[in-house]
Amino acid sequence: MIKYRYLCWVLILAISATSCHKSLELAPEDYFGDGNFWQNESQVSNFMVGLHKQLRDNQFMFYRLGEMRGGSLSNVDVQNTSLNELPVVEQRLEETSPGITSWAGMYGPILQVNLFIQKVEPVTFLTEERKNFLLGQAYALRAFYYFHLLRTYGGVPLRLSAEVLNGVTDPVALRKARATEAEVLAQVKSDVDKSLALFGGAASADKSMFTPNAARMLKGEIYLWSAKVYGTTADLTAASSALTAVTGYSLLPKFADVFTYAQKRNSEIILSLSFRVGEAEMSGISMFTYSTFNFNGLHYKDSTVSAGPGNFLIDPLKIADVNSQQIIQRYRYKFEFFQSFDVTDTRRNATFYDYYQVNTSVTPYVTTVRNTALVKFLGTIDANKRYFSDDWPLYREADRLLMLAEIANAQGEDPAPYIKQIRDRAYGGAGNDPAPFVNGSKDANELAIFNERSKEFVFEGKRWYDLRRMKYGTEPLVYQSVQHPYGVLDKGTNGYRTLWPVETAIWTNDPLVNQTPGYMTAKQ
Repeated sequence: MIKYRYLCWVLILAISATSCHKSLELAPEDYFGDGNFWQNESQVSNFMVGLHKQLRDNQFMFYRLGEMRGGSLSNVDVQNTSLNELPVVEQRLEETSPGITSWAGMYGPILQVNLFIQKVEPVTFLTEERKNFLLGQAYALRAFYYFHLLRTYGGVPLRLSAEVLNGVTDPVALRKARATEAEVLAQVKSDVDKSLALFGGAASADKSMFTPNAARMLKGEIYLWSAKVYGTTADLTAASSALTAVTGYSLLPKFADVFTYAQKRNSEIILSLSFRVGEAEMSGISMFTYSTFNFNGLHYKDSTVSAGPGNFLIDPLKIADVNSQQIIQRYRYKFEFFQSFDVTDTRRNATFYDYYQVNTSVTPYVTTVRNTALVKFLGTIDANKRYFSDDWPLYREADRLLMLAEIANAQGEDPAPYIKQIRDRAYGGAGNDPAPFVNGSKDANELAIFNERSKEFVFEGKRWYDLRRMKYGTEPLVYQSVQHPYGVLDKGTNGYRTLWPVETAIWTNDPLVNQTPGYMTAKQ
């Protein structure tokens, strides 16, 4: 049974690799058994492509963990359907309703990364440079997964070997308690540092897989989190050094162009999850648009219906009518969040399409519904069908600049040089910003940086993590405060909810695992 499972995983990864890179060619093998697979560079390289395919498969989970609880999503349906995942959006997580299950599905990919490390470290058929590069990718991947687990659950079981694939079948022997947050953080740091040490001076232009610069971005984010969440302020210097070492990227002149299908892997992208027509589409993105069958001649682009009441919307973004597919809005960004964008901020219309339901039976007309569709990752139309196949950035130059701004502010320096680049692009060029950023107090600067990140990274899975990391005074922005409007949790009554609970099945199957502190549990 164990060997069968092993064979299945290797086959899945090898086959998946072919769909990631069109140029990839798999040499024929008699079979993909343990004794026959790890024999040449082609097999090892294909397995690494498969690991990145698994990374892509988790795109919506990364979004869910990093943004869905961030306060920008609405819990009010306005299209007569129903919205998904409201317990997550409304912070109503419990042991019986955890929002996510099975440790967010992260241990399957981690198991495969562990297997890769175990099998590749002793090989002799690779050049030292090639082997180190591939292992650098593996350690970066493991750091990335565990960093998500740390920010989601705090302490989690640390599994650093492929136990099951190594023949460990005793369920008692496989039990493992949750490590402390400090232990998980230390492992994440160790992995990303080892990744960069293995990469050495290597370079790579493949933006769909981990590269040295992508690992530097990851290190910058990890050490920034360590400095601000866990108080190890000395890590700010390490974060700054890692991010400053990332060179060769630039902001595109137009914000919308960063995400368009025709400009994949452009000069701003450092690492992205790759989607292509006929290969794969981004998960869930269509459910952030609109339900065309509920327009019913009542919806308009203009809330005043200035073009006349007969000019109602049918399918203005060509979401469904090009191939008669049925799209239903299941997630909705708050209209107030859309309104927080300045009208002249180009990110506003590159991110959202606003539309309205208007009562034209009275004069003056009365707006009854205000809504937005997410258009930032609208994909492309090919052969009369819409494909939601834009790439999904994990790291891009704007993120690097705004993390450097945050570090500068935390160190008492002026973050303006970094913020200015972001705002100049947002407003169509230098000199067009109606309210240029001016260096102020540390708290005022932090809020300004958070505002830019909120507008810059919609649907990029960052806002929840930003709320937890960024601070007003000594408190993270995630807590409700009279000083700022962004908090989503009351520290006194539900501050423990910054971490997610685990479902009953977790500790039932492994009694060594305890519930996340603060949550009610049936565990005795």
